[in-house]
Amino acid sequence: MSKILFVMTGVDYWTLADGTRHPTGFWAEEAVAPYVAFKAAGHEIVVATPGGVVPTVDKGSLAAEYNGGQENADRVAGVLAAATELQHPISLKDVNLDDYAAVYYPGGHGPMEDLAVDADSGKLLTLALESGKPLGVVCHGPAALLAAEQDGVNAFAGYRVAAFTNDEETQSGFADKAKWLLQDRLTEAGVQVQVGEPWAPHIVVDRNLLTGQNPASSAPLAAELLKTLG
Repeated sequence: MSKILFVMTGVDYWTLADGTRHPTGFWAEEAVAPYVAFKAAGHEIVVATPGGVVPTVDKGSLAAEYNGGQENADRVAGVLAAATELQHPISLKDVNLDDYAAVYYPGGHGPMEDLAVDADSGKLLTLALESGKPLGVVCHGPAALLAAEQDGVNAFAGYRVAAFTNDEETQSGFADKAKWLLQDRLTEAGVQVQVGEPWAPHIVVDRNLLTGQNPASSAPLAAELLKTLG
């Protein structure tokens, strides 16, 4: 059994361009699908957040329409309720990468608010990249890559990634409300965003970095990460 680190947002809002706070957090499917897959494979999960605060689920992500119906929405909510790891996170600054076989970042709009500018997360991502350990990041989770910068250069510059696209943000109704768009910021940082079809599963593997474009990509990404663990 290995330990897998889940790095999750610690906020329950996302500040929009007009200064209002949109209620959010992490996206349920992006935490639940990998959680279930990793646990079924016999791995232990440790959750880390900025300051060790208990992560908040985006309530919208528990709606039936985003989970293929009410039955699956109830299942997802049940997994979250039973996942004791989510209730007892450690602080990001206390993470020792040597303790983990892999690192995983789920999305939701929360990471756009905190992980995108979190220095502890940025250092951890840089170390994980250098370590060769599997590093999985999905949907809005790649916002965290923006904080992995040293001397004005992003640690992920030149890497190919999948991330929530401008088209998807537009279809979500947030593109014209956001302070910035993830695809644009990653591109500006020198990260090569590989765009797939909106809402369809799309993962990109570049060396030890495994990224997924959207919620539907989280299960395939988890399966790919488990393959690399052997």
